[in-house]
Amino acid sequence: MTRITVVGGTGLIGRKVTALLRTAGHEVRAASPSTGVDLVTGAGVDDALAGSSVVIDVSKPRTYDPDEVWRHIDLATRTLVAAETRAGVLHHVALSAVGTERDPQPIPFYRAKAHGEAILRGSGVPFSIVRATQFFEFGAQIGAQARAAGTDDVRVADAEVQPIAGDDVAVQLAGLADEAPSGGASEIAGPEVMALADFVSRCLAAIGDDQPVIADPRALYFGAAIERDELLPGENARIAPTRLSDWLT
Repeated sequence: MTRITVVGGTGLIGRKVTALLRTAGHEVRAASPSTGVDLVTGAGVDDALAGSSVVIDVSKPRTYDPDEVWRHIDLATRTLVAAETRAGVLHHVALSAVGTERDPQPIPFYRAKAHGEAILRGSGVPFSIVRATQFFEFGAQIGAQARAAGTDDVRVADAEVQPIAGDDVAVQLAGLADEAPSGGASEIAGPEVMALADFVSRCLAAIGDDQPVIADPRALYFGAAIERDELLPGENARIAPTRLSDWLT
């Protein structure tokens, strides 16, 4: 039995990963601000990692403001890898985003994630990075954030996505806990490529919001203008099985 700490373990993906690992017989600690663990201040981090040989980091920043997200990911990653070094962690599994490695990268959040990956690579802690596409679970949230101020218009970037179910991401992350560190990054995506507008529209409709979603070349994605294929994975991405239509039913 392996002792594993899931950082961000009370969030959307963290809860799923934690449940899978416990079902597999591992001893799991869920670490998050709600359990007294703060990666920015360092509070509770050493205790959360004590005795763990594997850390799965699915934590997310508190804000996506361009300046703050960089600061958060910088501090959080440095705090975590320093604590892992002290604890003798043998494998750090990190959840990241498809597209972070592209240069130039226009999306501030993705640039910050790439910075976090670079810190991990240089830390000396053995690691594996999983870059995922957009989660089905966040489709409606993207739509809510894209509503134009003072109107009902929902305008999103004219881009394509290959979204994925959170359950499929969790399966991939949990499986890596029993594998040797890869020392590199892999990609995972859903089985279907679709327009971002279609993805958001279908997710909104599923919660009773039938407002049309408009693909607008001027609309930003996380604060940046993007190319149509900016959010798509590479040809070597692992393709998860769950289709959006099945997830919505």
